[in-house]
Parts: sequence; C-alpha cells; structure tokens
Amino acid sequence: MKLLLSCVCDRAVQQSDGRLFIEGQYNDLYAPGFPAKHELTLVTIVEWDREDHGRYTFKVQLLDPDGNPSLEGSGYTEVADTDPTGPAPRTYYIEPLTDVVFPKAGTYTFRIQVKGTWHDGPVLYLWETDEEPGAGTPVES
Repeated sequence: MKLLLSCVCDRAVQQSDGRLFIEGQYNDLYAPGFPAKHELTLVTIVEWDREDHGRYTFKVQLLDPDGNPSLEGSGYTEVADTDPTGPAPRTYYIEPLTDVVFPKAGTYTFRIQVKGTWHDGPVLYLWETDEEPGAGTPVES
C-alpha cells in the first residue's frame, strides 16, 4: 500500500472518470493573531496492494508544533477487486474540515494511519503577520 498523494487545499472534486480536481493547494497560512481558525480540505489518494480488498479503517491526526494531536478523525474506505492486468486499486479520501483551530504559529503536520501504519501527510506552516503575503492563504483569528 502506498500514499500516492496527500495535500491540503481549498476544494477538491473527484470526477466520475476518476480524475481529481484540486483547487487552491497550499502549505502556508497567515493570520493576524492566534488562535486562528480556517476551513480546509484534506486530500489523500491511496494505492492498495493487489491482495487488498474490502473495508479498511483509517485515522487522521493533525499534530501541533509541539507534536500533540490538535485534530483527530477516522473513517473507512472500500477497496474493490480490480482486474489483475490493470492498475492497482486506488481510493480517494476527500475531507472538508471546517473551523480548524490553530492555537499558535508554527509547523502543523497531518498523519494518516492505514493498515496499522502511520504515514506522513501534508505540512502546514502557520505564520503570524498583519500583512497578507502574495503566496499564502489568510486565516481568521
């Protein structure tokens, strides 16, 4: 099993033909003060081993700058049997997260647990500033 993609964005939509449209991907957020609140979407694509099929549970954590979980969630995915001559099975996890609170500036890291193993997910850098730099996404405080 492999994590093919994991990112944070404004919005993501999976099309019926399997394509994934990711809108507004970012790693930096800017806030005039803390705690800060923001809405975001976590996107993860998992490529499964050929022998994997059925329901698999996963967990997601957002670790704060001190390494403590500041957000936790869980869910499951259904892995379908696939043609052995075609691509390996893949599942898409698209999770809109509202009112995510960031207590202080620093580095926040998503972790995703699948089949009992933790995988590093996307990293968010939270910056305190009164000005909105050109490459970042502003958040509420």
